[in-house]
Amino acid sequence: MSEEMKTEEMQTNEEKVETMADYEEHFDDANPWNRVLGYMEEKTVLPVKIEGIVNGGAIAMVEGLRGFIPASKLSLSYIEDLETYLLKDIEVRVIDVDQANNRLVLSAREILKEKERKAREEQIANVKIGTVMEGTVETLQNYGAFIKLEDGLSGLVHVSQISQKRVKTPGDVLAVGDTVKVKIIGIKDGKISLSMKVLEEAPRETEERVEIPKSENIGTSLGDLFKNIQL
Repeated sequence: MSEEMKTEEMQTNEEKVETMADYEEHFDDANPWNRVLGYMEEKTVLPVKIEGIVNGGAIAMVEGLRGFIPASKLSLSYIEDLETYLLKDIEVRVIDVDQANNRLVLSAREILKEKERKAREEQIANVKIGTVMEGTVETLQNYGAFIKLEDGLSGLVHVSQISQKRVKTPGDVLAVGDTVKVKIIGIKDGKISLSMKVLEEAPRETEERVEIPKSENIGTSLGDLFKNIQL
């Protein structure tokens, strides 16, 4: 066999191999279960429409497959009426793929948590130490009081920062629902530290100073005692 014929045969075989690889790749891409598995591995955010409400959750289609969204994965809070989600557009991630059992599970909760965390981080980034604002006592703990601030933020007033007077427990001077004025004194690891006592007026001196005359100016004779008395 001539060198030219060998070269042509090798090129033909390479073309066959490439064609087979291309075919297999195309076959994998054509399988919707392989695509949704890839979405799960890549944590891809998928826009979907709620097309049905079933017992315990909702239904949305992904790549032609019927995906189930548990009620607990639809929102960050409890949903009273799932029907309010019917035909609603939401974003989800694939969290479970089981082709053998025809099972595809989706979730919107993780995406919502990430958005909430990012929004909180942006809010905290705009908060300035030294700002004075009003807030509402949200919860009381032995170590301090959590105060709900504007824009959904919250911070902690440590028990040592509640008052200039000694406070044993926050419940001694505060109650849930109280409106208080606080000052932001620190921000660390996404947590806001507050103080109430720095806004209190300094305690006033109740005792007036009494000047005691020097001993050498104090007379001890009877003349000194009675010189200003008129008889």
